[in-house]
Amino acid sequence: MTRVKSWTDRHLQGDPVIWFIVFGLAILSVLVVYSATGTLAYKKMQGNTEHYLIKHSMLVFVSFFAMWIAHKLDYRYYSRLSRMALWLSVPLLFITYKFGTNLNEASRWITIPVINQAFQPSDLAKLALIANLASMLSKRQNNIGDVRESLIPILLWCGVICGLIALSNFSTAILLFATCMLLMFIGRVPVKYLAMLMLVGVMAGGVAFSVGERGTTLVNRVLAFWDDDNIPFQAEQSYIAIATGGIFGKGAGHSDQRNFLPHPYSDFIFAIVLEEYGLFGGGVLLFLYLALLYRGMVIAAQSEGTFGGLLSAGLSFALVIQAMVNMGVAVGLGPITGLPLPFVSMGGTSLLFTGLSLGIILSVSRENRNKESGNVAEVPSVKAAAA
Repeated sequence: MTRVKSWTDRHLQGDPVIWFIVFGLAILSVLVVYSATGTLAYKKMQGNTEHYLIKHSMLVFVSFFAMWIAHKLDYRYYSRLSRMALWLSVPLLFITYKFGTNLNEASRWITIPVINQAFQPSDLAKLALIANLASMLSKRQNNIGDVRESLIPILLWCGVICGLIALSNFSTAILLFATCMLLMFIGRVPVKYLAMLMLVGVMAGGVAFSVGERGTTLVNRVLAFWDDDNIPFQAEQSYIAIATGGIFGKGAGHSDQRNFLPHPYSDFIFAIVLEEYGLFGGGVLLFLYLALLYRGMVIAAQSEGTFGGLLSAGLSFALVIQAMVNMGVAVGLGPITGLPLPFVSMGGTSLLFTGLSLGIILSVSRENRNKESGNVAEVPSVKAAAA
């Protein structure tokens, strides 16, 4: 036990509760995705269910590795990296909208040559915008009310990135916009300027609604949500899964609705969790996400640097809000979206950038703990990266 503790102290630094949460989510993810991909394997892999088990397990391992690398880097590096990633995201989002792979009437992916792997630029853009917004707010704390120097750059970046994402993915754009509003509120931006951001968001959303791919789909899904007489097929199958799961569920691998529910391994994976593990399993999963939010806020409060605190808060909000929306859709609390459940749903880009986000939060926590213990490693090249 001493050797294990010594190894974890050296290699798994930062908040131990977050490490525990991530390991718990990863184990549940592998179990549920393996169960939920049974029908998909039968149709596409002639019943070879191990194909998706192996593929998803490898993706989970890659996301763990990305998280480990990210948590080893000084979090102040991400101030500079986020600006470069933000500039890269703009052409990638536009290219994806115009020439990306079209699936379900939306162009959200581009295929990387040679490795033939799909990549979703909106995940990169989300991480880059939140990190860069935290950096901009931290550097402008002394003149946060200056419209020209502080507010206009922030408003422009939020409007451009959220607007480009909304062209093919309204739900992601709305959640990212809400996260930016929360982060700006925490960053002491005056309420009147938050109203300006809301106006920018409405304008960007209006343009995306008019020229984008998902305007009609957005209206139809909202109208369907309020229509009690005609429940959408996905929602109906999700409700059946939840109702038949009961308190303790049918048991791992015993889902019936995975054979009828569209995308049970991604958009509606929470319904499979409730069917196989019951309300008890769903409650545990909800607790893990709320605990992640709590630990992220604790890390933000403990951070001596403004950038570290805003970075941890913003990424924690983004992950947990997305999880709440995904689970809310499955139980009928909101219109259907295409959002995955962070670190649980099957997916490549989503898992990778969720791992990076968690690694950055752990990096902030690691620096906090080093300062508390007096073991502070200065990084001269990034001293000026954030206030």
